[in-house]
Amino acid sequence: MVEKIKHREKIPEKKIKSVDELISLIGSSRSIIVVSIKNLPSRQFQAIKKSLRDKALIKVTKKKTMGRAIDKIEKGVVKNLKKYLKEDTAFVFSKLEPFELSAILSRNKSMTKAKAGQIIEEDVFIEPGPTELVPGPVISELSGLGIKFAIEDGKINIREGKIIVKAGEKVNEQAANIMAKLDMKPIAVGLEPLIAYDSKEDKIYEDVKVDSDKLISELKLANRKALAFAVKIAYACRDTIGLLLAKANSQEKALSSLIKQAGGQ
Repeated sequence: MVEKIKHREKIPEKKIKSVDELISLIGSSRSIIVVSIKNLPSRQFQAIKKSLRDKALIKVTKKKTMGRAIDKIEKGVVKNLKKYLKEDTAFVFSKLEPFELSAILSRNKSMTKAKAGQIIEEDVFIEPGPTELVPGPVISELSGLGIKFAIEDGKINIREGKIIVKAGEKVNEQAANIMAKLDMKPIAVGLEPLIAYDSKEDKIYEDVKVDSDKLISELKLANRKALAFAVKIAYACRDTIGLLLAKANSQEKALSSLIKQAGGQ
């Protein structure tokens, strides 16, 4: 009987170098963010890489390769990052704090056309008004979506605005065609943060998404409401004193006018 000897599979030099590079990046970075690159067009991906060149390094590598690199890290919570690894992901390494980096990723999104089957995050509203569309097959598509229109000077004019896809719904074929013909781009594409590791704090953050524009909008709204409430209860401070004096002046004029009218009678 000839004994079969199993030889350990030799790991290619290229894979060893990839793992070593990832280990070096893990050791030298403040933040590691695992991002989804699913449905991200190559052109947008390259544009994002270019814009982040001075702030972060993006690496697209196989889940198994990143797992091997993490396995070689001797200590730290970063080892727990392995269970969050998925397909269609990339890794963003940076010396910035994780939430600061996430906010930058949010600002680097771009708008693109919607495809049938994609889920819309916000309502898609067809504005009323003239279009460059000419009568043809598009008429049946508009009618199928319940859009009211008229033909004026050989072009289609939308008579009433209408929501054709609601937030959270999937785009159907008709809606996708109409949006494409109207050059509407309702889908925001970019690097979508899934999980983050902070080496300084040695922590993993599961909810790391930061929409800076939305956050600023919410803060402005809260500021307006707080200011209105402070004026209503006559709370005097640097931000309200001018408004309180203006309000008092207006009330004084109104009261004086009433007193004059009462005296005349």
